[in-house]
Amino acid sequence: MIINGATLIGGSAVMETGDRFAACDPSTGESFEPVFGASSVDDLDRACMLADRAFDRYRETSAALRADFLEAIAQGVNDLGPTLIERAMRETGLPKARLEGERARTVGQLRLFAELLRDGRWVDAIIDRAQPDRVPARRPDLRMRKIAIGPVAVFGASNFPLAFSVAGGDTASALAAGCPVVVKAHPAHPGTSELVGRVIQAAVRRFDLPDGVFSMLVGAGHEIGQRLVQHPAIRAVGFTGSRQGGLALMRATNARPDPIPVHAEMSSINPVFLMPAKLAEEAESIARSLVESLTLGTGQFCTNPGLVLGIEGPTLDRFRQAAAAALSDKQSTVMLTSGIHAAYVAGVRQLSMLDGVSTVAVGQTPSIDKGFAARPALFATQVATLLTAPGLSQEIFGPAGVVVACQDIEEMRLAAEHLEGQLTATVYLAADDHADVRRLLPVLERKVGRILFNGVPTGVEVAHAMVHGGPFPATSDSRTTSVGTLAIERFLRPVCYQDMPPELLAPSLADDNPLGLWRLVDGQRTHS
Repeated sequence: MIINGATLIGGSAVMETGDRFAACDPSTGESFEPVFGASSVDDLDRACMLADRAFDRYRETSAALRADFLEAIAQGVNDLGPTLIERAMRETGLPKARLEGERARTVGQLRLFAELLRDGRWVDAIIDRAQPDRVPARRPDLRMRKIAIGPVAVFGASNFPLAFSVAGGDTASALAAGCPVVVKAHPAHPGTSELVGRVIQAAVRRFDLPDGVFSMLVGAGHEIGQRLVQHPAIRAVGFTGSRQGGLALMRATNARPDPIPVHAEMSSINPVFLMPAKLAEEAESIARSLVESLTLGTGQFCTNPGLVLGIEGPTLDRFRQAAAAALSDKQSTVMLTSGIHAAYVAGVRQLSMLDGVSTVAVGQTPSIDKGFAARPALFATQVATLLTAPGLSQEIFGPAGVVVACQDIEEMRLAAEHLEGQLTATVYLAADDHADVRRLLPVLERKVGRILFNGVPTGVEVAHAMVHGGPFPATSDSRTTSVGTLAIERFLRPVCYQDMPPELLAPSLADDNPLGLWRLVDGQRTHS
């Protein structure tokens, strides 16, 4: 498949001549062809209007058809083979094995949503049948189902060019819900985005769906994204990126005459709590595991463990020494973009200059003069400094972490209370730590979306029970997740039908249950 530098509007590919930009090789800093022309305002309006016109037809397609559609996209992404991986490697600097794993994740989550559609749980059908003889007043016949919310704007993420991008989790869950999607491709990997976008276009044609079910806009600036979320046809937004970017989209949507939800995954330092008994048993192995997690993918994971808390003493000394040895051996590796690299370098510099913060170790000096190589860094401080220096509890996107020494469990709990909302918290514990963890757990439940035990937070399983979300600023809505089947809930809303003639009822609410769904009927869960 050839990359032309196109904007994809419905079923067409448009070669624009607006602001020109090209992908950049992070290892050299040099751009390469093809050149892309930024999508125009007319492109945006056409994409959104096509999505609006497609909505009513697409949302009432059968779940089985949408499942087949998602599986066709999954197969198409797989069939791109080495072409996709090689392009993504060049645009992101990520290694082949990482991208092959990410492609498998992308395909897997598309297929998981197809399974969800066939299962039918997502409809959440509820029936309260009429009670005509009830006194003092009859109860009407009430039936509820969930329907698609409307066209969704999806923003591709810089750090996941496949799994959180054009055919990533936001797109998969929105299409599964019955929502047309308008993607704003990330400018760091436009060629990868075009390859995947053309796969979705082909699947739309194969199943004779309306053209407006999918479009993809491109552009290196912020204007097209701001205009996209303000378009009246757009009814929800899916975003993964920086806190600054997420907040800008939230301001733009809140300024609309009709504000819409922004489901933004933004910022997290993912604290790790080292409980005393466990640390005494495994200080060195835990240190090595956390350094591997911290530097994985040049630290460019939203679940990167950026803050580690333990009780001051000989075992924490052992941990720091082992972590310093492991991190000192780490090479400087390439970051995704010049902007991410510049922000990382500035963040590390600011951290190193804070009073009360000391440098534990740094990685190997970059071996390249050009490109965006990041040197891993590990720092140490005390809880008192953490509580008074805002920069210590804010994300530095990249392979930098801070070890915080606490005087006792109560001070550890106080530090947890101080932290903002997070995607994850990790607890390393042994049986003798259970009593202390019970004191800490209520705080963590209020602060994070996923609590892990005795394992690193990097690696987010795509599964029914997964929660990849959390209180602000981890996400803009702590009630949702961007990974796992519950992600579909972001793009659905409930509708109740009162005393509706049986002939007009959707199949999911019909008395004879032709779809064979599990439903709540008069308060009882039933399959009949």
